[in-house]
This record gives sequence, structure tokens and C-alpha cells, in this order.
Amino acid sequence: MTIFDVMTFGEAMGMFIAKETGDLATVTEFTKELAGAETNVAIGLARLKHHVCWMSKVGTDPLGDYIIHELNKEHVNTTLVKKDKEHLTGFQLKEKVLTGDPFVQYYRKNSAASKMKMEDFPELAEMKAKHYHLTGIPLALSPSTRELSRYLIDKARNEGSTISFDPNLRPSLWTSEGEMIETIESFACQADYVFPGVAEGKVLTGYDRPEDIAAHYLNKGVKIVFVKIGEKGAYVATEKEQGIIPGFYVKTVVDTVGAGDGFSVGVLSGLFDGLSVFEAARRGNAIGALATMSAGDKEGLPTRAQLMTFMQQNKAAVRS
Repeated sequence: MTIFDVMTFGEAMGMFIAKETGDLATVTEFTKELAGAETNVAIGLARLKHHVCWMSKVGTDPLGDYIIHELNKEHVNTTLVKKDKEHLTGFQLKEKVLTGDPFVQYYRKNSAASKMKMEDFPELAEMKAKHYHLTGIPLALSPSTRELSRYLIDKARNEGSTISFDPNLRPSLWTSEGEMIETIESFACQADYVFPGVAEGKVLTGYDRPEDIAAHYLNKGVKIVFVKIGEKGAYVATEKEQGIIPGFYVKTVVDTVGAGDGFSVGVLSGLFDGLSVFEAARRGNAIGALATMSAGDKEGLPTRAQLMTFMQQNKAAVRS
């Protein structure tokens, strides 16, 4: 039986980032990177020396080979990454912007990852993890990836492992907002830790205030709720304690994409290391801040030494 610290699964894509500002239709040069919420978390935790397995499907194509190569380079276990001969690896084009969030054009319909199904992973029976990290993205890709999410939750419960869930709302992938809310909520409420952004929380629960969003999930059995509130930091709540953990000051924000995944990395790593929920959230805020300083999704994810240096040097820069 192979035992990992963390197992996660989802869709990884090739990402082509424009080298110059302007309409994607006129840009002629791009930088190739790796994109994917779950791969960001896997890579981030691996850089912090946690033993991580990522499960997915890629096409039998150059982008699929690139994704596997990049994950192996980061010491993420790819035993459960399968190749599909009939469907291609998804990819995206991403604008370069000087301020604000970049426009991203996705090419993922009928991708190899969306065709993942239970029968693809017979090895799962001989693998387990101390923790399973899930997001709302596979829930939207296809009925079979939704079934896999359900299987992993049941597997975690049977093993006595913990579960975290990041809603990662992608309305464009759903047939209706109602279906999205109902499905995401049904999975979120089965997790031990939930990571909604405040805007996501409003969509899912109807509440504006982080306190009310957190209470909603606590009342449904979630043990710890981490509500991301942007540059202000995070609101953290358990049954016994709650409070705002201030964010770190960032002088120049390059790209906010991936900051939420960085936050998840920091929180989970902190909890694995035995930190309090508040200290884990502070680590999450630190990695979230570091993630905004780079253009790629994973470029700002730190090693343990880089993380400690940043937190030491920025103690006085924490927002009050």
C-alpha cells in the first residue's frame, strides 16, 4: 500500500502567456507554462516537501508530455496520470496586463481530462493519502469526473483521512447557476476544510459577510472555514474560535491568478506541520501574496526556505 501525504486530481492545461500587452488576436509571442488549480496545489505542497500524488488524464500529445514532465520535475507523483489517445490536452491563452486580472481564453471542451472515469484508475485501490484536496472544477467537467470526486470523498472517509475543498467556481463550465450551486454545496459540506472566496461564498450561500459565510458551512458540519478576502487576508472560523488574519502587503501585483491556490497550499502545509488554524492561515496569506508577484500560476510558489524568509522579512508589513 502506497501512502501519500496528499492526493488531488483535476485538469492540467498548457498555458500560453502573451509576452506583450494587447489583444490576443494580434500578439505573436507567448511563453509556455503549466496551468491548473489542483496542479498548483500539488506543486506548491511538493515544494514544501510534502509527498503528493496528482491524478488526471492528458492527451497523447506534446502538451500532455509537457505536463507530466513539469510535475515530475517538481517531485509530484504522476503514477495516476493516464494518457488518452482519442482526446487532446486542454490549453489556454492568457493576456499580459499591467494592472488587474488578465483575460483568459480556454480551449478545454472534450479534453482528455474531462473523459476521466473510474475504470481508468484500478491502482487507486492500493493507494491512500492522509489528506485529499478537491475542487469544484472536476465537478463541472463531466458526469464521470463528478463521480470520481464522489469516490475520493468516500475513500477518504473510509480511510479516516481529512478532506479540503476549494469551490473554484467556473460558471462557464456549468449548464446553469442553480446546478452549480447545488452540486458544489453538496460536496463542500462533506469536507473538513473549505476555502471559499468571499465572492464565491455570496454566490453559494447568499451571504455577503465572511462571518455569515463561515457560519453557513460550520452549521453544515465543516470543521474549519477559511474565507479568502483578497488583500485584507482571510477570515477563519471553527466552532470555538474565529477571526481575521491580515494579509501581507504586496507593492506590485503582477497577476492574481493562482493566489487562491497558493493560500490553500499554505493553509494545508501549516495544518500538516501542526500549526494552529490562525498560523496556518497566516502561512496561506504569505504564499497567496507571493503568488501575485509572478505572471505564471506556479512561479510564485515558494520553497520552505523562501517562505520562511518572506514571512520573517515581512512581519512588519502585515496589514492591520
